[in-house]
Amino acid sequence: MYQKMLQKFTALFPLWAVLLSVVAYFYPEYFAPHQGLIVPFLSLIMLGMGITLSVDSFLAVLKRPSVVLLGTLMQYTIMPLAAWIVCQVLKLPPDLAAGVILLGCCPGGTASNVISYLAKADVALSIVLTSVSTLIAFLATPFLTWVFIGQTVDVDVMGMLISVVNVVIVPVVLGLAINYFFEKRINAVREVFPAISAAAIVIIIAVIIGTNSANLGKSGPLVLLAVILHNGLGLAGGYGVSKALRLSETEARTIAIEVGMQNSGLSVALAIKHFTATAALPGAIFSIWHNLSGAFLAGHWSKQSVSVHDKSKMPSKKGIHSKKLG
Repeated sequence: MYQKMLQKFTALFPLWAVLLSVVAYFYPEYFAPHQGLIVPFLSLIMLGMGITLSVDSFLAVLKRPSVVLLGTLMQYTIMPLAAWIVCQVLKLPPDLAAGVILLGCCPGGTASNVISYLAKADVALSIVLTSVSTLIAFLATPFLTWVFIGQTVDVDVMGMLISVVNVVIVPVVLGLAINYFFEKRINAVREVFPAISAAAIVIIIAVIIGTNSANLGKSGPLVLLAVILHNGLGLAGGYGVSKALRLSETEARTIAIEVGMQNSGLSVALAIKHFTATAALPGAIFSIWHNLSGAFLAGHWSKQSVSVHDKSKMPSKKGIHSKKLG
């Protein structure tokens, strides 16, 4: 019974995010003072991600290195470039532009794994792509952020690198170790981690909305437009390039979802630490929007049949598990 309740709570993540964001907008005094929770909560989410992964999921990279390499390259080329284009077209002010580009330079979000499952995509490939992009984020994210905005905004590359290692790499590795040594005990409470992650992300979003409540009336619609365009370009670019390179329908769906759905929580944490609260706003809004657009896309694709020869095998429960939203 409790597992069904937790699954239902996690599945309704976008609803909770919207509701608490509305509360935070009208009552910012309850959320704005708690910016210090953002980094610890994100670390908690990444720890949960590590716990729900297994060493086998990383070894799966060896079986399809070309697809994994392609998906990772698209993650760190399409999204940063799309972010830069959106900033140029909309002429975003420096703080918001920094936030959008930082978001584009982050690794894939763990929500993509759930969306891939619903969209009849390749869950195993999705998890591997999320894992690989996350593990190399400690180099890729600071470097690409500096490339795209270092000319106009001061980017603390070394500080950002250290932050990503502390917030992402250390918790994920610790989670992997916990899963490896205590797998049987973890299995009994595994459903708790997605729900914890969903709750943590909702709180992070509420804190950012509360912090920026005064600016939302002025810049909210512009940020939302930027987020919609950025997410759309990522989804379309990932799918289009994959099909152009003659990848299977299943692989194309997976890469599209993986490219278009970012680790918005990481972008929020880095923006708060290295830029401004305003720069964190795109990540907070993106966290809501990409789950809504992903759910809509999954609903559309789930109604379209995939060739029997094109279907990827579903991962075993032991090797790979669905993860929480992020």
